[in-house]
Amino acid sequence: MKTGRLEAFSDGVLAIIITIMVLEMKIPQGASLDTLKPLVPLFLSYVLSFFYLGIYWNNHHHLFQAANGVNGKILWANLNLLFWLSLFPFVTGWMGENNFNKNPVALYGIILLLASLAYKLLIYCILKNENKNSIVHKALKKDPKGNFSLFLYIAGIGISLYFPKVSLGIYFIVALIWLIPEKRIERIF
Repeated sequence: MKTGRLEAFSDGVLAIIITIMVLEMKIPQGASLDTLKPLVPLFLSYVLSFFYLGIYWNNHHHLFQAANGVNGKILWANLNLLFWLSLFPFVTGWMGENNFNKNPVALYGIILLLASLAYKLLIYCILKNENKNSIVHKALKKDPKGNFSLFLYIAGIGISLYFPKVSLGIYFIVALIWLIPEKRIERIF
């Protein structure tokens, strides 16, 4: 099976997720700049989540440009990833509405961790479907950046219970690490 349909479906789901997130920011009543102050935490949460979704979209695109095809396991692994990403609007809104309280920040980190694990599972399923000499195998057999990200997410979740804003800094650092698309695939192309 070709990758085109899976890519198109995933692109559509990610576009909807981003749209839902922005719609969570309610338009304030009033025209003064002071009416925007309560929206600052929600906007900052949105920005962080927007970057994460952009990172997933970008790396997903690169991954499927390198993949030779998909099978049923890959389709289900991709749906698993989309499920965790679809929870971004909820955790983004909850975190922003509650001014980065420890519980919403911890749940945000848990969703980031589960999305990362789902992406690793997707890569694993693709690797199982590919020839050992394929671009994907050469590029993604080892995943130090992904493993380091998992460690940071787990640390961020633990720290969030005491210092939620430090956890946000950790989540931001992970986003910066991934902001540049997966170089391992681009080098092999």
